[in-house]
Amino acid sequence: MHKTLIAIMALFWTLTGVFPAFSQSGVAADPLQYADLADLSVNAPIIAHITVKEAIKVDPERAPDAPAGTKRYYIVASTNALIRGQGGIPETIRYIIDLPVDERGRAPKVKKKSFIIFASNLAATNGSVQLAARDAQIAWTAARDQRVRNIVREIVARNAPPAIARIGSAFHVPGTIIGEGETQIFLETVTNDPVSITILSREGQKKVWAVSLSEIVDEAARAPVRNSLLWYRLACFLPKSLPEESLTGDSAANANQARRDYNLVVQDLGNCPRSRPPEYRTL
Repeated sequence: MHKTLIAIMALFWTLTGVFPAFSQSGVAADPLQYADLADLSVNAPIIAHITVKEAIKVDPERAPDAPAGTKRYYIVASTNALIRGQGGIPETIRYIIDLPVDERGRAPKVKKKSFIIFASNLAATNGSVQLAARDAQIAWTAARDQRVRNIVREIVARNAPPAIARIGSAFHVPGTIIGEGETQIFLETVTNDPVSITILSREGQKKVWAVSLSEIVDEAARAPVRNSLLWYRLACFLPKSLPEESLTGDSAANANQARRDYNLVVQDLGNCPRSRPPEYRTL
């Protein structure tokens, strides 16, 4: 194998916990959560359904940085379908991966098996790609394929919610009647696109909140549906409490109300379950 290919391809340790999926295509419960698949998808400009044609073991001397408990393989695969990627990809693609070994030192058999891979850096000359994360090769199932496709549709949509960088400012404006009021929370995004959260309190009514993705608060805006891209952007990346610096200039009473309203939003969003360990995420 050419040395430059080894240098170009970033080698990633495949998540051990995912490998039971090699034999669980008939199992209904997928160990990968929505956030796991979203983490992989948002960072991969190339997503494809592939079948491994060859899994060539790399000589350990040529893979000194392979993590302990793994063996390095050079994969040659046929492309079954492109899920995400501008310009398409070749019928045959190549990549390198570190596969975990069992107590006997054996790596899982991957030849002739189908996977979904999340990748980047396509080399047009030989169809080589670089996996987007250590565990960016996951066993293919029809249900998992559909879940990834649904996420990708949201990611590439014209009005896709952007990634949240931090909370910018927050303030509460009391209403004319005691107990009424409105809290607005402005979020900073990695693309500088506007995102804001509004929490309304009305006498005798349950508090309601909504997310707006424009400069003007949309009256038709609603709270996000769980396991949607907007929910993921908020539930998985907002801090658990409102940062003190976001409340600068507000009165103590109004600041306390803004904190309570923010806590309501966090509670309604719920937790963000993931199966992949933090060190495998490349966000």
